[in-house]
Amino acid sequence: MDRESQLARNTRVQLLWEKLDTRKEGHLDLEGLRQGLKRIEHPLKDAEHVLQDILHAIDTSKDGLIQFEEFKAFIEGADRELWNIFHSVDLDSNGKIDQTELQEALERAGITANGERLQQFFEFMDRNRDGVISFEEWRDFLMFMPNPETSIRTIYSYYLSTVNVNPEGDALLSDEINLQGLGYFLAGGLAGTVSRTVTAPFDRIKVYLIAQTNVPKAAKAISAAAKADAVAATKILVGPIKECIQTIWRTGGLRSFFAGNGLNVLKVLPESAIKFGSFEATKRMMARLEGVDNIRDISPMARFFAGGVGGVVSQFSIYPIDTLKFRMQCEMVEGGSRGNKLINETFRKMWRNGGISIFYRGLPLGLIGVFPYSAIDLGTFEWLKRAYTKRKANKLDCDESDAQAGPLVVLGIGATSGSVGATVVYPLNLLRTRLQAQGTAAHPQSYTDLGDCFRKTYKREGVRGLFKGLTPNLIKVIPAVSISYLVYEQSKNFMGLRA
Repeated sequence: MDRESQLARNTRVQLLWEKLDTRKEGHLDLEGLRQGLKRIEHPLKDAEHVLQDILHAIDTSKDGLIQFEEFKAFIEGADRELWNIFHSVDLDSNGKIDQTELQEALERAGITANGERLQQFFEFMDRNRDGVISFEEWRDFLMFMPNPETSIRTIYSYYLSTVNVNPEGDALLSDEINLQGLGYFLAGGLAGTVSRTVTAPFDRIKVYLIAQTNVPKAAKAISAAAKADAVAATKILVGPIKECIQTIWRTGGLRSFFAGNGLNVLKVLPESAIKFGSFEATKRMMARLEGVDNIRDISPMARFFAGGVGGVVSQFSIYPIDTLKFRMQCEMVEGGSRGNKLINETFRKMWRNGGISIFYRGLPLGLIGVFPYSAIDLGTFEWLKRAYTKRKANKLDCDESDAQAGPLVVLGIGATSGSVGATVVYPLNLLRTRLQAQGTAAHPQSYTDLGDCFRKTYKREGVRGLFKGLTPNLIKVIPAVSISYLVYEQSKNFMGLRA
């Protein structure tokens, strides 16, 4: 095993310094060190309590800043110490440490680390997962170790101080926020609540139009279009939306446009929390399966799959509330009940007509529809955001964490991902909504199953009937999804949640 030459070492240290100095200031303070470690994806990038010790160990002038000469001297000293210890652990001198050699070295130091804990210690340094630890892997993990008296015992203590190992043997970075799940819950809940409330009127119009099955005006529009009278066709198609707005206004004024929004707010917090939480958890699972250390590096297919999982889990969880909301909106008539009284009446009517099963009517279709929608929506958003930050980071020559997408970019990406996903799965959502709303004042038709609903809809209204209400839905989706992502991203940044 040959040592690198002084020239090679100098070059390596210089390149490492340039990567760490993300702000190109010629020195590193605590924040600069933190950002630099994030840029090189070092395991210590989130171990806040260790960063201060590292700064003090390298900053020999004690001015609170790490200069290049101080950094170079520290790295060269660490290299010598780590080389000597590596050589003492590498008993067969083949330039690699296997798990048996590491265990024997720990035992010689009086440390017992069997089973899962030894495996995790070994895998923490075996970054390329080839079953052995090279000197480069050993050095790159340990080079910032602040303890001046380096030994296998201090190395193991350093590892334990860098990670937390729970009773089950699971290792997590010590400064990993244990309440990150709660953070995603709050961020997702806030995002959903704000976006749903702002766009509630559009949702109300969409549900009203979906529930209507009369087609005379649609037929007139088609006839006008066939005669190349685009203006007349447009006026006829806009007519139902205008009438819808007037009808909803007559039933109760401005308040009618927010009918069901109380239920929206009630369901949106757990729905958004579960969706975003499941999405983030699935991304981390896919990162482990794909063998990447950073979830930003998972494949596009993994992102789309994670998005689909998030949507399915959240849809299943809040489906009964969703059904109650749709049916309540369809039961609204002039002079009828309002508010909590309408909710109670709708709930009792549903329970009498079918018990608990009626609350899950159309669930299979809902799950089938929500998987591709969430996969396209969340997956496309993540993919576009990553592409933007990666390009921006390359342009600015900085780490991706320092090249975040601005509010306007997030709004644009959210509008794109949401509208594409909503259009693709809209026919499925229309059929599901009609199954949920059947037998109400606004939608008296009844269906035996999904196939029956599709056949009757197609027979009465044709292909266009499967997209009835798409325009107001997109008018709602574009701001809703954009606002939701903007609030979510800003909330994550505010709470310090990692992407």
